[in-house]
Amino acid sequence: MNNRKVFIIVGAVLLLLLIGAIVFSVTQVTSLRQEVNEAHAQNEQLQIANDQLQLSNEISAINSEFQHYENQAVELANDTILAKYTAAKAKVEQLMNELKQQKANSQAEINAKNAKIKELQGEIATLRGLLRHYIAQVDSLGKENAGLKAENAEIRTVNESLSTQVQDISQKNEALNQRMTLAEKLNVTGVSLQALNGKGKNEKNVTKAKQFKVTFTIPQNNSTPVGPKTIFMRLISPEGTLLGNAGSFPFEGTSVACSAKKTVEYAGDEISGITMYWDVNTALNPGDYTVELFSDNYRLTSRRFTLKK
Repeated sequence: MNNRKVFIIVGAVLLLLLIGAIVFSVTQVTSLRQEVNEAHAQNEQLQIANDQLQLSNEISAINSEFQHYENQAVELANDTILAKYTAAKAKVEQLMNELKQQKANSQAEINAKNAKIKELQGEIATLRGLLRHYIAQVDSLGKENAGLKAENAEIRTVNESLSTQVQDISQKNEALNQRMTLAEKLNVTGVSLQALNGKGKNEKNVTKAKQFKVTFTIPQNNSTPVGPKTIFMRLISPEGTLLGNAGSFPFEGTSVACSAKKTVEYAGDEISGITMYWDVNTALNPGDYTVELFSDNYRLTSRRFTLKK
């Protein structure tokens, strides 16, 4: 074999080896590229899953914060911000559900899912901004309500003070009315009781008395209304029984019997020496006799006199 043939054979072998090396290299590159693409796809899927989890956590945090203020929604039921927040929340929930249902096997599906995530991130940012505005309104309403409560408390304090003042004034007016009423009361002074015999003379022995004479004076009182005044007299024996029966008169919601009565014309000036009589018609015993005088539903006086035998 000559050198030429040897050279050809060696060249052919080398060419075959080179072709084999090239084929092997291409195969290895293709395999490596496929592994890189698969790793890249897995990485994107993991990134999508991580983004989805992060977005889900953000939504949960926003919902939790909103629920903290949800009891204020009644007071802001017609508020524009609350309406916008409710609509944005519904859109976020819709996008989240679509994202969970969307597959991500191919690159096109991965790209579509990434686009959905970006859209969802924008909606969540809008939702978070509306929540901050909503919370600011709730806090403002809370401060306003606190101010109204303080104002109401102050008004209640003022009303209680005014009520106390009115009550004090009412009590003072009542006391004043009572004093005025007492000032208008007819007064009597110098009350005396005498036992008389059949000739109208003083009788020291009460068992022989034929008549009782009561004398008194009505002093001047400019506060007492003028006009006719009926005086009712009650004579009480030592045994506690009423002497005589001259009818009855009203007193403190009831009817009271009297021994005698007399009407005088009162003009505001003093009337002295007024006398009232009771004719003895029963056996009398020595002891303490009580004289009571009434007029205009008042007890004018109650005096006790000791009459002896």
